[in-house]
Amino acid sequence: MLRRLRTTSLLALLIVLSASNSLAETRGELLSDLDALVDASKSAQQVQGTSVAIVKDGELILARGYGMADVENGVAATEHTVYRIGSVTKQFAAAAVLQLVDQGLVDLEAPASTYLPDYPWGEFQITVRQLLDHTSGIKGYTEMPAFWEQGRNDLSHQQMIDMMSSVPLEFEPGDRFQYSNSAYYLAGLIVEKVTGDSWADYVEEEIFAPLGMRSSHYLYNDPIVPNRAEGYRLVDEELKNDDPLSMHLPYAAGALGSSVSDLMRWLKGLTSGEVMSEKSFKEMISSGQLNDGSDHGYGLGFFVGELDGHKMIEHAGGINGFLSQLAWFPEDNLMIAVLCNSTDSSPGSLAAGLSRRVLGLDQPSWQPVAVSESELERYIGLYDAGRNPMPVA
Repeated sequence: MLRRLRTTSLLALLIVLSASNSLAETRGELLSDLDALVDASKSAQQVQGTSVAIVKDGELILARGYGMADVENGVAATEHTVYRIGSVTKQFAAAAVLQLVDQGLVDLEAPASTYLPDYPWGEFQITVRQLLDHTSGIKGYTEMPAFWEQGRNDLSHQQMIDMMSSVPLEFEPGDRFQYSNSAYYLAGLIVEKVTGDSWADYVEEEIFAPLGMRSSHYLYNDPIVPNRAEGYRLVDEELKNDDPLSMHLPYAAGALGSSVSDLMRWLKGLTSGEVMSEKSFKEMISSGQLNDGSDHGYGLGFFVGELDGHKMIEHAGGINGFLSQLAWFPEDNLMIAVLCNSTDSSPGSLAAGLSRRVLGLDQPSWQPVAVSESELERYIGLYDAGRNPMPVA
């Protein structure tokens, strides 16, 4: 009887060891495949540095840097490298406003003029919600030539207001969805007006500090920031430093910097109720509606969509020298961040490929098609891509 028990115990141990080895092998294959996807993306687009973090079912699957954060000084990218995140900033701006909503200090349905009475709003009443869901009709300042002519200057809030209000509304508020950095600049001003703090200080004290996001900052040009990445662009296949830009200008629309590790802390805190009320969070990740009742696919600081049938809450960002992507798949309990220090990168496509691999989905495949010069000439022209999830700033 004792011998039989020993044999049974040994068999059980062998089964456990076999299962453990199988799991280790599977995990190793997954990491190898993820590394290969990143390397292929970097090579195809001559990207210098990329950092990736992936969390599945609460477990950190991957947090790693690839390539160089600073080419001139030979500094490698890591999971702690600080990149400019461009318009991924908008979800932090929206969160700041929603925290004030939870405190009864701001009403999403109130006219924005309630909080910024000195802004020349014109004949229409634009609500706070319409600023945050890009249905205000206010033309984005990054679409104005005057902005790029002064992009290196530290313009004041008043100078930015004068620029933004110098053109008429693009449409009646609520009639259309049109991405607007101006609207988010104004949202940042609302936070300042209501709290008496600068928007940068508010986000640092009320969001970053409580969540332990020590690598996240309003990324001004002047301060020394540990692990800061340099941004790059390609000009005729030659690597160049990114164009200078005053970081006073992106403001609440796109001035933050962060690491992939910190962005995982952010999504964990946001989705677990540490940042705002459940009601406000639901508002944040639910598609809004236009005046005609149709959904426009944007919540408050997030796009609401899907990837191959899997619900996806996401936002991309782009700013001089940097592109980024942050996504959450709520039904799959998957979070992913991709940060790159090159404007020639494709973090959105890379994040989609990485997500498909983790979720066990097929990767799309394309075959090259020969097209004649005469056929290509038919497509020369100006195009409106509609929603733009990756604007500069």
